[in-house]
Amino acid sequence: MRIAIPERKKLVYETRIAMRWGDMDAMGHLNNANYFRYIETARVDWFQAMGCMANGRGAGPLIVNAFCNFYAQLQYPGEVLVKLYASDPGRTTFETWATLARTDAPDVVCAEGGGTTMWVDYEVGKAATLPDWLRETVAG
Repeated sequence: MRIAIPERKKLVYETRIAMRWGDMDAMGHLNNANYFRYIETARVDWFQAMGCMANGRGAGPLIVNAFCNFYAQLQYPGEVLVKLYASDPGRTTFETWATLARTDAPDVVCAEGGGTTMWVDYEVGKAATLPDWLRETVAG
């Protein structure tokens, strides 16, 4: 099942990640799990930049689902450009989306994916209302 990334979204973070030889599978292509890892790296770096890392105390982000659509193979050597977008802030959740392309061909999207982020009270273990600053950050 292909999940489409919406037209209306806000670019919130961009990073470059070097592919490593060990990221490849037996066929010489980037292993599928690494696409998720690269998206996660961009999302975590963005969370850190905003000062809202998960730490088990207080409230913070929790990923409640994730997906990736694969369009073209990424092969070593190279560097991946990950663009992270956000949209659709709700009471307790918002969506993140990402595109992955080679830095030497930034207009050719090789994969795109995303996930739903829930704001949770870690101590209680339940969803919490998104803080206003975060709602403003992810709103288009």
